[in-house]
Formats: sequence, C-alpha cells, structure tokens
Amino acid sequence: MKIVLLLILALVFCVLPVASFAEEAGTVSEDYDPMWQLTEPYGFKFGGAFSYSDMNNSVFMDFLARHFNSLTCCNETKAYSLLNQPLSRASKDGMPRMSYSQADAMISWAQKNGIKVRGHVLVWDAYMTQWFFHEDYETSKPLADKETMRARLASYIDQVMTHFEEKFPGVIYCWDVVNEAIGDSGLEYSLTDPRHLRTKRNGGSNCFLEYLGDDYVEYAFLCARNTQEKLGADIKLFYNDYNLFFPEKRAAACALVNSIQSYAKDEEGNPRSLIDGIGMQGYMGGYGTQSGCLDPSIITNVKTSIQTYASKGMEVQLTEMAVRNFDKSKAAEHDAFYSKLFSDVFMQANTEENAPLTAVCIWGLVDASGKKGNYVYDLNSPYGCLLTKNYRIKTCFDAVYHTLKGE
Repeated sequence: MKIVLLLILALVFCVLPVASFAEEAGTVSEDYDPMWQLTEPYGFKFGGAFSYSDMNNSVFMDFLARHFNSLTCCNETKAYSLLNQPLSRASKDGMPRMSYSQADAMISWAQKNGIKVRGHVLVWDAYMTQWFFHEDYETSKPLADKETMRARLASYIDQVMTHFEEKFPGVIYCWDVVNEAIGDSGLEYSLTDPRHLRTKRNGGSNCFLEYLGDDYVEYAFLCARNTQEKLGADIKLFYNDYNLFFPEKRAAACALVNSIQSYAKDEEGNPRSLIDGIGMQGYMGGYGTQSGCLDPSIITNVKTSIQTYASKGMEVQLTEMAVRNFDKSKAAEHDAFYSKLFSDVFMQANTEENAPLTAVCIWGLVDASGKKGNYVYDLNSPYGCLLTKNYRIKTCFDAVYHTLKGE
C-alpha cells in the first residue's frame, strides 16, 4: 500500500509542474495566418526583435518564426558585444578583432527559418568600449591619435559587414550604421549645428564625436558604403534614432541626411549617396508613465515624418516600435490606437508612385514585468505589447491582424 501511495505521489509531483508551466507559458495560436503575409501586400516587412537568451524559449521563438520576416538582434550585433579585447591586442595589423559566437547563432537561426535580419548597430556612443580608443587597446595607456582611431573604425565596420555577408549571404538586408547621434536639447548639442549632433549623453561626452571629429557620422556612412559596394551586396544603410517623428528632431535628422549625402564625391565629382534610409525607433507614449500615451497627435506625427523622409529620397522603417500603455483599463483604447496606426499610416504609406515604408519592426512584443523605474518596464510598458507576460496573444495583436485583413 505504501509503495502504491508513493508511486501516486511521485506521479502527481512529476505531472503538476509540467501542467502548471504549460498554463503559465501559454501557446502561440495557430488560428492566425502569418502576420508578415498580411503586411507584404502593403509593401513592408513585419519585424520583431530577440536576444540570445530568447533562443531558449521555444514558445517565443515559434511565435517569431511564424509571424515575422524581419528580425533584429537586441544587443548581440552591437560593438560592445562583438569587440574582443585580447584578440584586438594580439592582432598583427593593429586593427580590432571581434567574437561572433552569439550573433552567429542568432543569424544562423534566422537564416534557417527564412527570415531577414536588420543589422543593429555599427556605431553607437552609448556603452561603447573605451579601450577601443586607446593605444594597444589598453585604457591604462594614452589615447590613440585621431588617424589611428578613424582607421580602427573603418576596419571594424568593414570586418563586421563582411563577416556576416560572407557567412550568411543576403540575410542581413540593412544596417543601422549610426544610432542615436542627435541630441535631445540644447544642453546636448551645439546650437550652431543644424544636425544637432550629440556632444553629451547623460552628462558624459560623446566618445566618437570627441575622439574622431564632428564628421564621425558622415565618415561612418562613407566606410559602410565602401564596404557595401566592395561586397556587391544588396544591403541598405540606415540612420536610426528615437523621437524622429517629433518636429524638432525630424528637422535635425533631415539636416543630417543632407550632410551625409554631400560628404563624399565620386570620380567624376558628383556627390555619392551614402545613406538609404531613416530608422524611426517608434517608442510611442510616456517613458514609464501613462502621460502622453495613446495621444492621437503621435499618429499624425508618424505619418508626416514618413512623408518628410520620403521626400528626401529615404526609405523609412519603424525599427523599435512599442505602443506604450501603463493603464490596464485602457486596453480597448490601446487596441484602437494600434489598429489606427496601421490602417491610417502604415497601410497607406506606400503607393505605386512612392513606397518609402519598407518595414515595421516591433520591439514591444511581450508585456514587461516589474514596476516603474525598471528599464524594460519603462521602455516597453506592462500593457502595450502584442503578447502577455505568459506569451499569450493579446487583443491588440488580434485587432492589428483583422485590420490588415480588412475586417
């Protein structure tokens, strides 16, 4: 009797956690056609984002594999993730060296699932490894001279773009060449600079601007274009930033595009086109607060911005979109806002004459846990994403789905 009872208890304790986990994790509904197939007739990719750790989450990865035809690595293709200090110190040509293991695993998964990837990002001052700028790649030594730093940057861009194109041909279809180079206020840029190029970030200096010069953005695009042309690859080059749908920052971005496009000349003395597109990150609403969320003016500003950048010959992508909502009671209002964004802006952006919108990439995929003050919570919000914390499809996903189907 005791043996039978113990066997029953063992079975109970083995089965219950599995059932509980399945209930908690949820499943991705197969009742929905792939979302990317619904956006394709409107001329833009349906994109998402994932991290290396997400690859252990089969529910989430199955969701990505089914519904997206563009993906972005959250951090793994950024310089601070790729640069390898010991290998750089040992390099015979004095140029930096990288470790690609995590990024390669992610790009390989995308390739096997037939999904294109946005390369994000080649040049970003935030969190940049400082040893990159010092002699012998050692912070205890003096800063390298400007010429050496510019050579290192050119080599870094060339090596990274070449590595991924040669190992995974055609998978990375665009690169964010420079990220968040435009400041937010007169305290972060020179008032005489129409580009509003960032001189400060959180009180600290912009390392690229300080060490490489105030043409570092244009120079980075020149390096990227040289590599893209050398490879003969169909890779588009983007400038990426947040708040680019607000008028002041939009004007600065247009000035930056003008500067990039007039930076270099070809052999015949004509300006070389160095930039192909603008990436609007698309965080919509208050950061950590409901104030500013679901404001109709956002939709108007996004539409105006797409049109403005298109008028300068730029492709446009929403690259890190999160339609924030911090108030659970406003779920229906959030669904309607999300649907209107698609119906009134994205689905009407492209015409036979002009088709600037090439991707809408959602960063806010899973409702954030935690509370105000947590970075992911403030950035993506707890009630603004397509999936619940347990990876169940939400009504906003359903609303966008049926909007795209014209229902």
